[in-house]
Amino acid sequence: MNSDKIKLYGTLTIGALAAVLQFGFHQAGYAQLIISILGLLLALIMFVDMIKVLKSGNFGIDLLAITAIVATIVLGQYWAGWIVLLMLTGGDTLEEYAANKAKSELKSLLDNTPSQAHLIDKDTVRDIDIDDVKVGDQILIRPKEQVPVDGIVVDGQSEVDESSLTGESVPVNVKLDSHVMSGSINGENPFKIKAEKVAADSEYQAIVKLVKESETHPAHFVRLADRYAVPFTIVAYVIAGLAWYFSKDPVRIAQVLVVASPCPLILAAPIAFVSGMSRTSRNGIIIKSGTALEKLNSAKTIAFDKTGTITKGKLVVDDFQTANDFEPKEVMAYAASIEQNSSHVMAEAIVDYAKAANLSLQNAVDLKEVTAEGIIGNIAGHIVKVGQGSFVTDEEVPEVKGSGVYVSIDGKYAGVYSLLDQIRPESKSTIAKLKDFGIKNVLMISGDKKEATEMVASEVGITKVYPSSLHADKVKIINGLDKEYHPTIMVGDGVNDAPALALADVGIAMGYKGANAASESADAVILQDDLSKVSTVVKISHDTMRIAREAVLLGIFICTVLMVIAAFGLIPTIIGALFQEVVDTVAILYALRARSDKL
Repeated sequence: MNSDKIKLYGTLTIGALAAVLQFGFHQAGYAQLIISILGLLLALIMFVDMIKVLKSGNFGIDLLAITAIVATIVLGQYWAGWIVLLMLTGGDTLEEYAANKAKSELKSLLDNTPSQAHLIDKDTVRDIDIDDVKVGDQILIRPKEQVPVDGIVVDGQSEVDESSLTGESVPVNVKLDSHVMSGSINGENPFKIKAEKVAADSEYQAIVKLVKESETHPAHFVRLADRYAVPFTIVAYVIAGLAWYFSKDPVRIAQVLVVASPCPLILAAPIAFVSGMSRTSRNGIIIKSGTALEKLNSAKTIAFDKTGTITKGKLVVDDFQTANDFEPKEVMAYAASIEQNSSHVMAEAIVDYAKAANLSLQNAVDLKEVTAEGIIGNIAGHIVKVGQGSFVTDEEVPEVKGSGVYVSIDGKYAGVYSLLDQIRPESKSTIAKLKDFGIKNVLMISGDKKEATEMVASEVGITKVYPSSLHADKVKIINGLDKEYHPTIMVGDGVNDAPALALADVGIAMGYKGANAASESADAVILQDDLSKVSTVVKISHDTMRIAREAVLLGIFICTVLMVIAAFGLIPTIIGALFQEVVDTVAILYALRARSDKL
């Protein structure tokens, strides 16, 4: 049980015992004694905690409440003091709850780290602990397995998925002498690597290390109400002092400070934050703390990963060109008829393109797929090859702006597909809305090549791009931003984004794919395949902070009016303490408006 709950339960226990003594046994003196002793003791504990806060450089609004508790108890207004104490401890407990709501620990990245490697020992293969792999060891990578350490291919060829590491959606061909990063996922064919690094120094472990380091340096944001603490406290003390000076009655101090007790300030902000977090949940967004909402509200920079974030992470045919007088529909039909027999990610795009053109596909015979090269087959007596340019023909083939898939028919070059990652339809409008919210510094940081990154950025309205960026580069870019561009938001979906998500002031993960490492290191997780939720959560943060601020200022206004009235002796101390209940209720109801989507 944390200290705030202990204080709250202690206050409730004090009140219960005092009520039994005074109203059950008619022992008002003992009731006053127990409230006074235990109330002052609790106030002392709170005072010590407040001193620690002051030493850290923050001014706590608890000072005014502690003064009110001491003044009421010393002047014999013990029940008023107990009510103030109850509101104060209750508010602190609620604030602690708001700060910790929905917070989770980073564990998925470590859970997904490979623990074993298949060591090739002469003519046998045996499993060893990943930490026992030495530089120079030969390791077998089986189909669909994760590469355990960084290495170089010494036998076999395959395709590996590096999208969670580099952000590149196209599978990478690996063959003899190719370098392979740990954390990559193998395709359909086994191959062997020679370990170039031990596990602790490999790519995947470097990502784990970066996330851990980022997690240990969280940004600190003070409580919203603390910003108003100094002027409000000074005003309360001045009014109380003047009331005492002109009336010559010390009870006036208690009467003023009781209604000045800033319980609504303590309650309003955390309740608004909890309400805002509830609203994000209804909109398919999990946000892990009220602090993240505050940072989102004041963000100056937002950085996006490209693949799977601005784009869908799915290749589509962007352009198709024929050559040597071949009929386009004939080439498309032949290519798709061959590719429908392949499991390659590019094959799916080519087949979908033909179906969208309402072309009829035929059955192919004598099929043969060559890993990392292409596929060949016979259709109606024609030999059709689809794949790399050097695989399908000896002719010179043109470069295309996307990933090229070439076609030959009967040994003659017939055409080429240009495949690009599809931009999300909501990306452009999302960027525009974010700029309207005051986030003018919009970046795209991608592991993809420069041409593809710049093309996507220009389509969606992003002017600052950082292509060919691995996880360490993303961290450097976020770290290198000037102070004027903070707070920062990072939006991504892959393991390679996890360090940058953790390091940014607010990390937003596109978690619908189950990208656990990214989701766990982020401050907010979007559960739907919809980038527009990024602008939604920023809007909710603006609404939440506005409502929280208005609720706090409303509480200050009402308390100030009550202080002026109490200064003339028109509000008895116990009545003033009860008025605080009314003020608290007004502040809470106003703060709860942050739950509504109709703002």
